[in-house]
Amino acid sequence: MTWQEQALPADHPPVKSGRIGVLVVNLGTPEAPEKGPVKRYLAEFLSDRRVVEIPAIAWQPILRGIILNTRPKKSAHAYKQVWTEEGSPLAVITRRQAEAMQARLGDGVLVDWAMRYGAPSIPDQIQKLMDAGCDRILLAALYPQYSGATTATVVDKAADKLKEMRWQTSLRTLPPYHDDPAYIDALAQDLTRQLDALDFEPEVLLLSFHGMPQRTLELGDPYHCHCQKTARLLQEKMAGRVPRFRVTFQSRFGPAKWLEPATDTVISEEAAKGTKRLAIAAPGFSADCLETLEELAIQGREQFEEEGGEKFAALSCLNTSDAGLHMLETILKRELSGWINF
Repeated sequence: MTWQEQALPADHPPVKSGRIGVLVVNLGTPEAPEKGPVKRYLAEFLSDRRVVEIPAIAWQPILRGIILNTRPKKSAHAYKQVWTEEGSPLAVITRRQAEAMQARLGDGVLVDWAMRYGAPSIPDQIQKLMDAGCDRILLAALYPQYSGATTATVVDKAADKLKEMRWQTSLRTLPPYHDDPAYIDALAQDLTRQLDALDFEPEVLLLSFHGMPQRTLELGDPYHCHCQKTARLLQEKMAGRVPRFRVTFQSRFGPAKWLEPATDTVISEEAAKGTKRLAIAAPGFSADCLETLEELAIQGREQFEEEGGEKFAALSCLNTSDAGLHMLETILKRELSGWINF
């Protein structure tokens, strides 16, 4: 029983309060690898003004009239190639990360998970934590590198929920951790483990981050700088393990200029100049998803081999690796400091 509950008079309505919650959040996923669910997911995702900054009066006719009538079928096919018996890889891994954090953080904290787009939603999960008595919540968006299109939109969605609430929870947000020693150490340890398990020695390791329009950099978004710093620190930590590193950006969408060099372009460049053994990692993703499992592991391999490459490896994200979970536990405990002592 909390001190708040002890102070209530006998005739007071029952109130649950005094607990601490952690809400682990990732980007999102359709509920099934089929056209209908994918269309609903894309409609929510691509209607976010943080994601597509074109004025709605110009963008929505394009989205509703063209993109949502053409892209869902193609995307559903891609999702089917990576879908598991338990569901979407991103959702499954995020849930497992939350479960692991619950076990590591103990009964003093209630840990749950949410998707920014799709289900379970951030508002629903905040309400669930509040109903369980959590009047203090750490909102942990698992984006190491900050961007308005990722981290900020998670905070926006949580704020939308708070605006509806008479009794608001106290909210903390997880800072970007792109240069956190715990994160860099975890990446170096886990990537080295995976490289050591390969049956070949890569000539180059691509560090592929999700792309953003070039305009976001020019408007002051720190994402590009955060990616570059992560890559620099990781290369320093892994010095000598791979002959060459290259930083690239994947998942271009639409006709606008995006951050460069593009991952697919660099794969072609490496094959053209005679590179035969290539590995690729995605340090900006906290969990494997469509962009890593289909775009990199499947499309990337096909492209490299078709253009003359011989050995290719797409390395896993931190996921629920020992290194990844230790890192996540470390940064969550740090951000919970003052609310609870471990």
